[in-house]
Amino acid sequence: MVEGTPHRETQRRVSILGSTGSVGTSTIDLIAREPDRFAVEALVGGANAALLAEQAKTLGASFAAIADETAWPVLRDALAGTGIEAAAGRDAVLEAARRPADWTMGSIVGAAGLAPTLEAVRRGGIVALANKEALVCAGDLFTEEAERAGCRILPVDSEHNAIYQVFDDARREGIDRIILTASGGPFRTLSLDDMARKSPAEAVAHPNWSMGVKISIDSATMMNKGLELIEAHHLFAMPEARIDVLVHPQSVVHSLVSYVDGSVLAQLGSPDMRTPIAYCLAWPRRMDTPVERLDLAAIGQLDFSAPDIRRFPCLGLARQALRAGGDAAPVLNGANEAAVEAFVAGRIGFTDIASVVAETLDRCPVEPVTDLEGVFAADAKGRRVAEDVIAGFGGLSIAHVGAAN
Repeated sequence: MVEGTPHRETQRRVSILGSTGSVGTSTIDLIAREPDRFAVEALVGGANAALLAEQAKTLGASFAAIADETAWPVLRDALAGTGIEAAAGRDAVLEAARRPADWTMGSIVGAAGLAPTLEAVRRGGIVALANKEALVCAGDLFTEEAERAGCRILPVDSEHNAIYQVFDDARREGIDRIILTASGGPFRTLSLDDMARKSPAEAVAHPNWSMGVKISIDSATMMNKGLELIEAHHLFAMPEARIDVLVHPQSVVHSLVSYVDGSVLAQLGSPDMRTPIAYCLAWPRRMDTPVERLDLAAIGQLDFSAPDIRRFPCLGLARQALRAGGDAAPVLNGANEAAVEAFVAGRIGFTDIASVVAETLDRCPVEPVTDLEGVFAADAKGRRVAEDVIAGFGGLSIAHVGAAN
């Protein structure tokens, strides 16, 4: 490149697995602002075929896949005559993940995202990872496959993305610990008795972030921070004992890295998922976003405190599962999903979520996991045992949970 000549970046070919969800739509918002910079290979949606078809036509995608086969007629008819290939079902989703792309967003929620995200990793290139289950349930499997395929995994979660931006991987010996920040959720200052009376609608009302029902409830129980702790262990090869959590209600400092010389580096920004998505989308460069710029003078004060494990035991349960190894993490994840579903359905109370997960872990001896089938089996075991716990639920005490940690 001649000095003084602006760099002309080659067009990046991208696929979005989970394009109709919140992360997917935010990714599309950014791509649509710089259409000449990106070419869309494949889009995958869950059940909203009308939105998927609209996205595919707007972005000129080569391929569109809908996971829900009952939505196939809507997608087929909407894309008829456009030249865009379309298909439905599990095999179609896997095909989308295998198609040639330089960059793939893995944002299919839940266990359904495991297989297609792993296919994208095996293909190589860059995978922006927003699916928690990929690392929580199958962390070793994903990192080993990424290394084998020469795939670079970029974390999309704001906390892990923040760490990635200030983590000196080339000089790891200088890193003391990493520190995940947590908003504390909507019940941060409430007593256990008050939390026990809270409804699903109140648990979903996150003070800072706009998220789906499941992740919002996980934020309220702080299970999301426990899952992120497990993710951080796999992403940064950091032992559990050197991963801290700090409650920061303003959600401005997204996470920190502490170094052996006493320096602490942090990444700050407004609480908008388009910032970490943009970081991944343009990596290793940066791109403009419409995100509100951070005004620290207007904020005036940043608060921090240690998490209260007695009131939020899910964080301790995640540490317990990470230390146990084997299939404990996918069992934890499956049990939590079952407990959250039961809470939303009104079958258990808010503070019962942690009790159900704790009892499930107690009932499930740790077994080794060597492949994706083992991960699915462990997840199913966690859900099945949790359902048994819920069915015979007699008001397990929160003290039972605290005693395990």
